[in-house]
Formats: sequence, C-alpha cells, structure tokens
Amino acid sequence: MGYNFLLVIEHILMLVPHKARKAFFTFLAFIGYKSAKKYRRIVRQNLNYAFDNSMSDEEIDTITRYSFKNLLYNFLHLMEIRHLSKEEIAKRITVINKKEIERIHKEGRAVIYVTPHYCAWELGAAGLALHVEPIAPVYKKLKNRIYEKWLLDARARFGNTNLEKTNVVKPLIRLIKQGKASGILIDTNINEKEGVMVNFLGKPLRMTATPAYLARKFNAAIVPVHIRTDDEENYTIIIADEIKIDKTENEKEDIQKATQLQADWLTSIIKKEPKFWFWLHRRWKNDKPEIYT
Repeated sequence: MGYNFLLVIEHILMLVPHKARKAFFTFLAFIGYKSAKKYRRIVRQNLNYAFDNSMSDEEIDTITRYSFKNLLYNFLHLMEIRHLSKEEIAKRITVINKKEIERIHKEGRAVIYVTPHYCAWELGAAGLALHVEPIAPVYKKLKNRIYEKWLLDARARFGNTNLEKTNVVKPLIRLIKQGKASGILIDTNINEKEGVMVNFLGKPLRMTATPAYLARKFNAAIVPVHIRTDDEENYTIIIADEIKIDKTENEKEDIQKATQLQADWLTSIIKKEPKFWFWLHRRWKNDKPEIYT
C-alpha cells in the first residue's frame, strides 16, 4: 500500500511541468526547515564546530535553509531520473576533466570514484553513467524498504548498479579486476574498524580507508568527483585529478596518506562552497559526540 501510494504521488507530480514540481519540493523544504527544529540545531552544531564559531547567525541560517532545499531537490532529481529520457537528464549536466578518466582507462586500470553528499549527488551519479561510464555506487541499507526500492530503481535506470555496503569488499574487487568503476561515499559515519583518522576541516575525523586499500592492492585509480550548480537547473560534474597512492613497504602509512589526501580534497570544496555539503547529518557523532549535546 505504501509503495503504491508513493507511485501515485509520483505519477501526479510527473504530469505537471518541471517548474511546478520544483516549486512543490521547494515548499516541502520550507515546511521541513520550519518544523524540524532538531535538524536545524544539528546544522548549527556542525557549522559551529567545523568553522570554530566564526559564522554569523545569518550565514548559518542561510546554509540551514539551503540544506533542507538541497535535500528535497535530490528527491526531485530521483523522481525525474525515473521518468525523463536520457537526453533530458544529460542536457542538464556538463562534465569537466573527463580526459582524466580516459587516461586511466588507457592504462588498463579501473576507477574508484570517491565523492561526498554534496549538492545534487543523485544527479551526479546519473550524470557519470550518461557522460562518462556506468558506476557501482556503494549504499547503506535503509530501514524503509519501500523507499529503498524506489531509490535503487532510480539509481539503476541509466546503467549504474547498486552495491549494498555489507560485505562489499569482494564485489568491489571483482569490479576492479573487470576494469569497471565503483563509487564510494567518503563523508559518512563509520566505525573504528572501517577507517583511519584524518584531519578534515581542521578537525580529527575517522574516514573510510577502503578506496586507498583497494587502489593500492589492485592498481586502481582513486578519482575524487563532485557536482555543483549556479542555478539549480544546470549542473557541472567536476572530475579531479587522480589521487596517487604510494606502494612502499609500509602499507598502513601508504593508506593513511592517500586517505588524508581525500580528506584534503573534500575540505577544499566544502570551504569554497559550504552550502552544498549535507550539514543535516551528525558527521562527528562517533569521533566528537559532545558537540551534539
């Protein structure tokens, strides 16, 4: 019943023009901002910690409002990805530095895309499939299985495949050996066994070591990628240069260094345009839980 109701709402929204759909999700974001006091507080706690209480109340409020809007626009993008043609989605997106991927593949190596919850991340994954190559993003199983099915169907529409995070290393290794691309989010909460400590936004934080481990062991390329926009209509996927990983006798040190370079890249894009990052989640809840009290 719940899934069918979702599909009915989706069907109705896809009958109206894009501007009307966008206005509807903008309104939902406003309602969310007004009603979700808990998440407004989380954004403030994150920003105060990350930027050492240097942001004004006005700056924090602007980023908070945008965080809600950006989240709802990702829902909008998923809905449109499920229904619009490849051409309609592709024309919204341009790609910078695609030649880096071409270079890596000419060397016979697979690509591990590392990326954050930043701006239109759902549109970014679709854009890679349409303009560059299909990828296999790693996702965490959701409690709401109805929404998960809807989401995974959208993500797979243009050729991407979905890898559930549990016991994901072996499937990732198979992809690398086949020369296929994967996608790993590097800004999610992880436990002690999964990551290494890095300096992120000037603060200690545990970050996943999986990309560095796989790249070092199987000669794959770690390539950071993110998406941004100036008008919430046209989007640009920016492919960074490969993060080189050393292969010395000290495996632990090599992995640490490559993971820190990923943290440095993520720090740089967030500091440049902080509004695009997903400030609504408690990113430091494992490493600095006291900031959320």
